[in-house]
Amino acid sequence: MPINSKQKGARFERAIAHLLTDNGYPAHRSQQFCGANGDADVTCPDFPFSVECKHVEKLNLYKAFTQAIKDSKGKPPCVIHTKNNHENLITMRLDDFLQLLNNEQ
Repeated sequence: MPINSKQKGARFERAIAHLLTDNGYPAHRSQQFCGANGDADVTCPDFPFSVECKHVEKLNLYKAFTQAIKDSKGKPPCVIHTKNNHENLITMRLDDFLQLLNNEQ
């Protein structure tokens, strides 16, 4: 049975929004249409990063991160990504990560 990649991506975006919400960062999936509106995949005002979500088997990470930068609207960008039967990972700039750590101290 073929997998509908748009539905798979939307399910992952909803799952990430629920995960962030469950951890104290109220979030919802942005209603995107082919990424044309320039919004991050998940809207979460209290989360310190702009979130781009990718659920693909072969991720072009630099291309995904470039999209995250383009859609970030002033927040530091990150890409939350996974592939089938693997855990979720997050990719962000090292400088942004260090700044986040320094602000927590």
